[in-house]
Amino acid sequence: MKGVVFTEFLTMVEEQFSAEMVEELIAACELRSGGAYTSIGTYDHHELVALVVALSGRTGAAVPALVHAFGRHLCQHFTATYPGFFSAAADTLAFLERVEDHVHIEVRKLYPDAELPSFACRRLDGDTLEMVYRSHRGFSDLACGLIEACAEHYGEVVTIAMDDLSEGTKTQVRFVVHRAARPAS
Repeated sequence: MKGVVFTEFLTMVEEQFSAEMVEELIAACELRSGGAYTSIGTYDHHELVALVVALSGRTGAAVPALVHAFGRHLCQHFTATYPGFFSAAADTLAFLERVEDHVHIEVRKLYPDAELPSFACRRLDGDTLEMVYRSHRGFSDLACGLIEACAEHYGEVVTIAMDDLSEGTKTQVRFVVHRAARPAS
């Protein structure tokens, strides 16, 4: 998993909790990297899982809720860092349709060793998109947070239904994203 994911997770922890919490988490987890991440490095995703579990234990927040919140944070980072990806699409559903065939292709140009999830998209109607997420990492809660924050970026209100197709592992999840309201012109 690319280091930017780790550095942004630690940034979120520092912003929402404290720098001391970041230090506590790193000290509590036996991380192969020692908790020293660079945005361009590649690290074992199990380190992120360990950090999230440790944060859950210290805050009482459920792991899925923390991963979801991190997805929202990560989308805000992406919109600030890669505005061109977002300006190339007119709205949430158009952007989500571009993730696999446009955004991920550009990410792979920058980071050829990136292991990205896949998203198969199908429009059900003008305001509804089906996305099937696949990843051996099982971070569909992160994907859901990304989708929600993406809709907020476009000023849209969406509802998201999730159906785990992988018997609880969250490695294959069907999202149905329905745009409930478009921004006022």
